[in-house]
Amino acid sequence: MATPPSKRQKREEYRRNLQNQYDAHQTPNVEVAEIKMPQKRFFRQRAHANPFSDHHLDYPISPAHMDWSSHYPAFLDPDTSKTTLGGARKLLKDVEVVDIGCGFGGLLVGLAPLLPETLMVGMEIRISVLEYVTSRIHALRMQQQKLKNAAIAGTGATSQDSNNTVEQPAIEDEVGNTTAVVPGNYENISGIRANTMKFLPNFFDQHQLSKIFVCFPDPHFKARKHKARIISESLNAEYAYALRPGGLMYTITDVEEYHHWVLRHFEYQSEEEKDRGGVKDLWERLTDEELAADPCVHVMSVETEESKKVSRNNGNKYVAVFRRKADPEWST
Repeated sequence: MATPPSKRQKREEYRRNLQNQYDAHQTPNVEVAEIKMPQKRFFRQRAHANPFSDHHLDYPISPAHMDWSSHYPAFLDPDTSKTTLGGARKLLKDVEVVDIGCGFGGLLVGLAPLLPETLMVGMEIRISVLEYVTSRIHALRMQQQKLKNAAIAGTGATSQDSNNTVEQPAIEDEVGNTTAVVPGNYENISGIRANTMKFLPNFFDQHQLSKIFVCFPDPHFKARKHKARIISESLNAEYAYALRPGGLMYTITDVEEYHHWVLRHFEYQSEEEKDRGGVKDLWERLTDEELAADPCVHVMSVETEESKKVSRNNGNKYVAVFRRKADPEWST
């Protein structure tokens, strides 16, 4: 009796099918079969990854060497003579939104139609989880192109002119959600494997980013593990370096103790810290009114896989968003 295929085999089979669909999609007059979304059960990996281990990561020497061309092909600069220091094609705009520890990509997918002209990237250290994210984005882009082709052919999808509106078809993902034509066609999101604690400045220039998200990070409950928390005084200095003045640092957790840890490391200062200054001087917390007016807060609270799990379990969500203040004027 033959043994059932392993998760790795099923994952490889899905990738081959997706690549075949993509190749067929690139061939004129070839009908593409139904594009199915990846299934998370074939891409699961243990939740914890040691950020201090050697993960054999590829990372650029500097942001000027980073090759973003394969991540955002729709945003390639048409001038082929414009290249990075590494020789790759440049983009028309910079990446400016980062989801640290993006997990299965729920936040990226939720933000993509909200900010269709903004390039966003998820940074994830776990290999299998990142493979799911990239497969999911690839499939979504193909779904969008198929819907647009259907609209052009007059067989469905949304197509508006001065006289009529054509109803759009529905394509279901693995949990029964329907997909419609969305602004940007998910061409503005991507994922990379990276260890943010070590290499964030290798990817982004000073003041390049407008938003950074840290959603439901590993709380590392044991005191001896607190050094592995993604929020700390030293890491907050790196976030302040990459964020432009006025940029926003979004945090959400279901662990109240971790929420207070975040607040302590962004805003609470001792008298000694106030006298000597420090990285906390570069942040100010948004008010409840500002949080309610920010649609990104809503997406962060309801679209990520962790937020949905917390909602199913009737858990609490603790949100804090901090604005990057202008750099202080240094006395001479």
